[in-house]
This record gives sequence, structure tokens and C-alpha cells, in this order.
Amino acid sequence: MAARCIGLGGESGNALVELALVFALIGIPMLLGTVEMGYVVYDSVEISNAANAGALYGMQNATNAASSAGITTAAQAEAPEFGTNLTVTPTTFYVCTSAVGGTQYSTSSYTQAQASAKCTGSGNHALEFIQVLTSATATPPVHCPGLARTFTLGGTSVMEVEQ
Repeated sequence: MAARCIGLGGESGNALVELALVFALIGIPMLLGTVEMGYVVYDSVEISNAANAGALYGMQNATNAASSAGITTAAQAEAPEFGTNLTVTPTTFYVCTSAVGGTQYSTSSYTQAQASAKCTGSGNHALEFIQVLTSATATPPVHCPGLARTFTLGGTSVMEVEQ
């Protein structure tokens, strides 16, 4: 029995103790931070997908594009975890075919004919677009010290309205 205890006086267990300390001080916070950021990324994707769902509803025709309630319902249905806490802001506008990234003409101020009159050049006319912005505050169920407790996330989707 004494022969077995002779080997225990060395430094053979030090590495295990050091590993346990390093894991407790660095590994666990890194693991918690990774889990927390995973929840944030997932929620961010949900909110972006909600913006896309709202824009897909609105781009079907001009009637749907003008229906803020329908767009909001479609977006909130895509992100049920957030429900009515998901803020949905739809906007419709016209742009000229020759400068899609140029001047935007609000559908509340211009008719399509008025916007087309602003588009100069041969074959240049107004196209209607819908933009849906979504935002929500996400609170991950896991919290790592040093990271925020809540995150404000947003999504944007822009699509041409089918005529």
C-alpha cells in the first residue's frame, strides 16, 4: 500500500489543476458568450426574414403594397417569437427605370403618372417599389458578463411591386 502512495508526491496533477482553472476563467465565459451571440444572430435572421415576408406580401400588387395592416401581419407572422413587439414600417415609392438608385418619389405625394412625368428620356418610366423595415429588441436567455443584456435588431427588404 505504501508503494502506491510514493508516486503521489510529484507534480503529475498540476496540469489538471491548471486546466481546470483556465477553463473556469476563460472557457466558461467564452462558451456563454458564444451561446448568447448565437441567440442574437438567430433573432437577427428572424427579424430580417420578417422584413422579407412583409415585402413579399406587398410586392404582389399595388393594393397589397398600400395595405400597411396586411404587410405588418405578414411580417409578424414570420417572426412569431416577437409578435406585436416587432415594429414594421412599410414605405412605397416610385423611381425612374434609368436611375433605380436615384430620386425616390413618394406614393403619398405622386401618382404613377406624375412620377413618370419626372422620368425624362426615351422609354424611361416610373417603377413602384416597396420597402419594409422591421425592428425589435431581443433579450437572449443566456447572459455573458461584458455583453449587453438587450440588443436592438433590424431588417430591411426592398422589392419592386408587380403591376
